[in-house]
Amino acid sequence: MDKTIAVVGAGISGLLLARALTARGEDVVVFEKSRGFGGRLATKRVGEATFDSGAQYFTVKSERFAAMVAEWAAAGVVVPWPGAPAHRWIAKPSMNALGKFLADGLDVRREAKVLKVQREDSEWELTIENQPSWRARRVVLTAPLPQSLALLKAGGVGLPNKLAGELAVLTYHPCLALLVTLGGASAVPAEGVALAAGPVRWMADNTKKGISSGGVGAVTVHLSPASATEHYAKTEAELAALVLPGIAEQLGAPVVNVAVQRWKFSEPVASYAPRCVWLPELGLGLAGDALGGPRVEGAALSGLELAERMAVGATA
Repeated sequence: MDKTIAVVGAGISGLLLARALTARGEDVVVFEKSRGFGGRLATKRVGEATFDSGAQYFTVKSERFAAMVAEWAAAGVVVPWPGAPAHRWIAKPSMNALGKFLADGLDVRREAKVLKVQREDSEWELTIENQPSWRARRVVLTAPLPQSLALLKAGGVGLPNKLAGELAVLTYHPCLALLVTLGGASAVPAEGVALAAGPVRWMADNTKKGISSGGVGAVTVHLSPASATEHYAKTEAELAALVLPGIAEQLGAPVVNVAVQRWKFSEPVASYAPRCVWLPELGLGLAGDALGGPRVEGAALSGLELAERMAVGATA
């Protein structure tokens, strides 16, 4: 058993959990299926343009999260969104910078896709795609909840009936992000714009946001949850034909290129009231935005609360 605690998922919930456990002297390894850190705090480069493709900003409501954000701001990793309402925060130089900052000093195994988790001889065994399996005394799942539950099911792990029923009904909206490169400056306001009607919910110019330095408009376009659900399987060309004519005025410049980022599990439809799940008899924890709340702050607080629940002597 090389590590005592395995954390699946290097989003903000998993990273903050791992940092808190490590600070307490625990031996922790984090497994992340992608190449990046931060989950939906994501950034993508397309040609000369750079786009925040997932979460566009985050807000602060609780004192605990406010104190954490103040520390990040002091370190220069987050700043208020230029020109936007004062309560919106972004990471610099782009949203994925926060994940990189939180991963610093942790043992994070990227491109390590966990296929199933199962109990073996009072320990956990993680089956990892194209890699040796991994054994740990405790395991924490912080991926979007349907993915976490699928890992347990694949490993033949059953949850208590009441808990299993409560978690099984928690679903997510998908998201489609069109990453639109323009031939000139866009007409999108510097603070971004939310649209009340039509297939598009949100638009932001990453150049005006300070994310892209390509000199041309680099606009992230998020479809509404209903539109993303309806059109999720469409091709880039089909989505461009569906969406771009209706936002041509807001774009304000010719479209040069369109790429699509698909998020199958973007935001929870509803959240589980407790911020986390800890089953000490199994050494199993669950955390993430479906438990803590459908925003960056909720995911962060979920991971931190689970770390506290896992403290030595915790039994609930």
